[in-house]
Amino acid sequence: MMKTQAIFALHPNVVVIRDSVAFDADENIVEYDEAAVASKAIEIQAEWDAAKQTQIDAKQSAIDKLAKLGLTPDEVKALLG
Repeated sequence: MMKTQAIFALHPNVVVIRDSVAFDADENIVEYDEAAVASKAIEIQAEWDAAKQTQIDAKQSAIDKLAKLGLTPDEVKALLG
C-alpha cells in the first residue's frame, strides 16, 4: 500500500498501477526508480505512524483531563465508548 502511495507521490502523472506497473492517463507505462519509491514509502509510513501516535496521545490527554475533573474510569469509558 505504501509503495503505491509512494509511486503516486513521486509521479503525479500516474493514474493507475497494475501489478507494480504504473500507467499515465494515456495508458503509457511510467518508469520509476525502485530505490526512490522505497525511500518515499518509508517516509510516508513514518508520517502515518506519527499522525497515529499524535491521535493516541491526544486521546490519552483527553482521558487524563477528564480524570482530573473527577470522572471515574467507567464514566470516561462511557463517554468515549
